[in-house]
Amino acid sequence: MSIRAVVWDVDDTLFDYTGADRAGMRLHLAAEGLLAGYESVEQAIVRWREVTDAQWARFSAGEVDFQEQRRDRVRVFLGEELTDAEADAWFQRYVAHYETVWELFPDVLPVLDALALSHRHAVLSNSSIHVQDRKLRALGVYDRFEVVLCAAELGVSKPEAGAFHAACEALDLAPEQVAYVGDHPEIDGRGAAEAGLHSFWIDRDGVYATSDAPVGLQRIATLAELPAILGADTRFGAPSTFG
Repeated sequence: MSIRAVVWDVDDTLFDYTGADRAGMRLHLAAEGLLAGYESVEQAIVRWREVTDAQWARFSAGEVDFQEQRRDRVRVFLGEELTDAEADAWFQRYVAHYETVWELFPDVLPVLDALALSHRHAVLSNSSIHVQDRKLRALGVYDRFEVVLCAAELGVSKPEAGAFHAACEALDLAPEQVAYVGDHPEIDGRGAAEAGLHSFWIDRDGVYATSDAPVGLQRIATLAELPAILGADTRFGAPSTFG
């Protein structure tokens, strides 16, 4: 059965989230006068990333809602007992800096153009509709997607099969007719594969040497590989010809 649609992750797949987060936080910490508490800007940013990852894991596990994980990121990072309003205000000041450095990866538009007529397109993110709708519109690609689904509204997060199946159902396609592209080897790559989709894990930075890559995942180094691959049999488990 041929692949008729591609469902995309957003952050660090289409959108350079890590780069924007780092640059935006650098600007924010300077504006807030918080850099004096760290040996370097890099140390402060690493701490922010550690806090973000820990609180995001709590949200993904259903322990807190989307807004509360944001507030807890601020409270833990600052080490202060802030009210909801104070935490929200601090986070929004960060967002203002973060949004000034938003950008797509350079391979995104050429691939969306190349696949525009041959495949349908949707988004499945572990974020919220409010965040990703705004982001995709600001980046000028919102109209490229038939459907935008997010965990905060779905009530189920990747790597749970239900999240991937919700995207397939929204497109009225069977999982074997859908490809999923994401940057996380387990949450995106293995999650989509185990849900029955054709799974493509993008490892832009070559985090894993080919010999060390997670077993069984179809790994690509750039989205530019997709147009040629999607014309072939890419069912999970089929022999890979790309790294």
